[in-house]
Amino acid sequence: MPNMIFYLMDSYHMEAASATIILSLWSAMSNTLAIFGAFLSDSYLGRFPVIILGSISSLLGMTLLWLTAMFPQLKPQLCDSFNHSCSSSQSAKLALLFSSFGLMSIGAGCIRPCSISFGADQLDNKENPNNQRVLQSFINWTTGAGKSVLGVPVILMVFSALMFLLGSSLYIKVKASESLFTGFVQVLVVAIKNRHVSLPPSDFDACFHKGSEPIVLAPTENLRWLNKACIVLNPDRDLNSDGSASNPWSLCTVEQVESLKAILRALPIWSAGIMVIVSICQNSFSTLQAKSMNRHITSGFEIPAGSFGVITVVTLTIWVALYDRVMILLLEKCMGKQNGLSSKFRMGMGLVISCIAMAVSALVETRRRELAIRQGLGDDPNAALDMSAMWLVPQYALLGLAEALFSIGQMEFFYTQFPKSMTSIGMAISTLGLAVSSLVGSFLVNTVNFATSREGNVSWLDSNLNKGHVDYYYWLITFLGFLNFVYFLICCRAYKPNEKEITRLVAGEENNEESEYRDLPNSA
Repeated sequence: MPNMIFYLMDSYHMEAASATIILSLWSAMSNTLAIFGAFLSDSYLGRFPVIILGSISSLLGMTLLWLTAMFPQLKPQLCDSFNHSCSSSQSAKLALLFSSFGLMSIGAGCIRPCSISFGADQLDNKENPNNQRVLQSFINWTTGAGKSVLGVPVILMVFSALMFLLGSSLYIKVKASESLFTGFVQVLVVAIKNRHVSLPPSDFDACFHKGSEPIVLAPTENLRWLNKACIVLNPDRDLNSDGSASNPWSLCTVEQVESLKAILRALPIWSAGIMVIVSICQNSFSTLQAKSMNRHITSGFEIPAGSFGVITVVTLTIWVALYDRVMILLLEKCMGKQNGLSSKFRMGMGLVISCIAMAVSALVETRRRELAIRQGLGDDPNAALDMSAMWLVPQYALLGLAEALFSIGQMEFFYTQFPKSMTSIGMAISTLGLAVSSLVGSFLVNTVNFATSREGNVSWLDSNLNKGHVDYYYWLITFLGFLNFVYFLICCRAYKPNEKEITRLVAGEENNEESEYRDLPNSA
């Protein structure tokens, strides 16, 4: 992704703002399709076939993108606006590029919501007393490794797909259940149909439909209006002989209602994560900054501008290692916290550090732009300034730490709040946050570019950074990030996990560890 800004600007002759918007929309599409990947996985095909489908689609898309780079005939040439045949040819070549993006998005949509859950399936052994610790460690490491911003060469994608297929006979493969998305819609439809029905007392469990194999015996008290979806109005009409609903569009189970509640309760906290990802994904402009600075380590070695994102990955990996192998043990020994810092605390810290990172980015860009003008390079965006690109390291490192804290904390939050049958849905919702963040980022770039370029003014986000004011854009994101942190605190205060109610209502109360509802962290 960092290098794609150069590819679109140099090979496809796009402006910086336009290229950034396209990359943001591509990212949004990739992450939005994760919802459909989770739907296919949990409801129809299972995780293993969906990952295979995603691997093949990713490989095709990456191969097509590679071909556009290999053959000049597949890239558009500069031509005037009056040459209609040239314009038609350019459109076809853009369609080829966007087709490669689309195939890679389909692949990402299939793989992202399934890979971590599929790996967790291999390690989930209730008979192991350290099962919860093993799963937590797995989530920390795989989430950290999966955040790499480096492009994967086609040959490695081939190797990846082959290795995954070779292990087929060894995998634990959880079968798909009935459609969860359909169940959510059914709950809403039935609750609306029964909106005039009076709810029974909370301790009168016999009125609620528990299903043929009950897991949850009665609905919880929050979002009570949804409880009307599982009220049995007429047992002879609404129930079959085996206890199942005769018409699922007229009667839902308590488990269906509670699954939907789990998602609705988590949505406000999910929405608070949008701005932190917007901050993390500002790699197009920071890559352009790096290109204009002195990137030499020695006289014969220069760091590629697109490779500065490695700093984010290295910081993320170091944090995961320290947290998983050192901090959790210290917190358990000194403070009795067996699961380390709570997921919400880590998410909040990630939000704060992302604001600090954007403020640092703004200060560095202000300094870089002033030097460019002072050195007489205001009209030459390709000239290298007499300023080391190492000044960019702090902002990349801070963003890596923010991502490590927030992204892993958010995934763990969803993983612990949802039933086991909804693990892929939880990962998909987390990934959907990336999609919305990309759309928000695209909207911000488009709005700022339009608003600041009116009446002949130079846009803040001009392709020539020396004439623009990317530092002002960074300050805008810093301010929005601060407002978002305040919103996050409000959401955390309002969030009420139903741990006690689930503990009381889950069948087999005396052996709560076997419940499909995961235990919440002690500090949640």
